Amino acid sequence: MRLILFGPPGAGKGTQAKKITDKYMTAHISTGDMLRAAVRNGTELGILANSYMEKGELVPDGVVIGIIKDRIADKDARSGFMLDGFPRTVPQAEALSEMLNSEGKTIDAVVSIEVADEEIVNRILERQKIEGRKDDTEDVVRNRLKVYRSQTEPLKSYYAEEGVLFEVDGMGSIDDVFGRIDRVLSELNA
Repeated sequence: MRLILFGPPGAGKGTQAKKITDKYMTAHISTGDMLRAAVRNGTELGILANSYMEKGELVPDGVVIGIIKDRIADKDARSGFMLDGFPRTVPQAEALSEMLNSEGKTIDAVVSIEVADEEIVNRILERQKIEGRKDDTEDVVRNRLKVYRSQTEPLKSYYAEEGVLFEVDGMGSIDDVFGRIDRVLSELNA
């Protein structure tokens, strides 16, 4: 299965991705994790990415597309994968489609976790207290939501037209949300 886990920052994608990976044994590809690791390691990519991330802006398409192209070619992702945090723009989605189409593959499903903005702000500020992530300030979160709404949310229409978009209510317990996602994925695998 080739899956995209989609939703605004703080919707619970990372948490749900772990549960999906555990159940469906698919490669979890998180651009956020890969970029944060590059920042921690002080790589050239990390320094470049951090200049955008600190302001709550998206890392440029060319940088992220290159990372994803290399990662989905890895052995563990050849039979299937779950993308978490990519694509974030229509050009990224088009680039992903081209990559997959060249191998006769497509995206099987895009699961969009739906959560209201104020709930997202509360969740991320709580996460900041626990994890201490520097990019989790209220101003940065609100900017990330603004960027998400203008640049990333249009992907819902893109994937709806492809017939692979499934919206899931992201409110409730972690297990409640996973149950909704699991129902969608189980139906696809049936």
